[in-house]
Amino acid sequence: MLGPRFDRDGFLFMPGAELRALVAPLADWDAFVASWNDLALDTYMADGGRYRRRRHATFRADESGITRQPHQPHFQARDYNPLNGGIERWFEPIHDTIASGPTLTNLLALAHREFRARSPNVPAWHVEVHQFRIEARADMPGQPTPEGIHRDGVDWVLVALVQRSNIRSGMTTVHAPDGKQLGSFTLAEPLDAAWVDDNRVFHGVTAVEPLDASQPAFRDVLVVTFRSGPPQR
Repeated sequence: MLGPRFDRDGFLFMPGAELRALVAPLADWDAFVASWNDLALDTYMADGGRYRRRRHATFRADESGITRQPHQPHFQARDYNPLNGGIERWFEPIHDTIASGPTLTNLLALAHREFRARSPNVPAWHVEVHQFRIEARADMPGQPTPEGIHRDGVDWVLVALVQRSNIRSGMTTVHAPDGKQLGSFTLAEPLDAAWVDDNRVFHGVTAVEPLDASQPAFRDVLVVTFRSGPPQR
């Protein structure tokens, strides 16, 4: 599991092979990966970028389990997202077959166990799940975190790589509140993951660029956030 290193540092890089062993079996993995080919363009980018595609879903996690909630907007205060925050952003929902499939179900169950163990007094969690594809072209590097080094305004974050294709860079950096860099790593293999205590540390990801500008280039990740209490408004 996450262990004392995560509790000490407030973040942890977990190799994909380790995460896969914790959440296996992943009977729908191929369909899970393929679903990133059907993400809608994010039209809310205040920087004018057209390099991000996504889908979104919300869940409630409590002692009875994890239940998908009616589709609702994603909202972040400008304190956490100065670029795109301050408005309700409605994204296309994650397909039901993916949301209820074993890969996502097992990942959410693992995250719930780990985060509940660290916050035992929280009776229920507001969980948001995001499918992201960041595309890169020679004339348009893809920005996984266009808002820069940031917190998400939640309690816990899990970021898991789904796949990378024809890109370089995309290095994750983790920072103390005073800006000091605490660590860095690159999610390079399927299910390589970053676990983050969002109350303690900031994080960001460097832009991705194509290796071969004549071919499609992208970075696909799953982002899961757990927030105690209601969603931000």
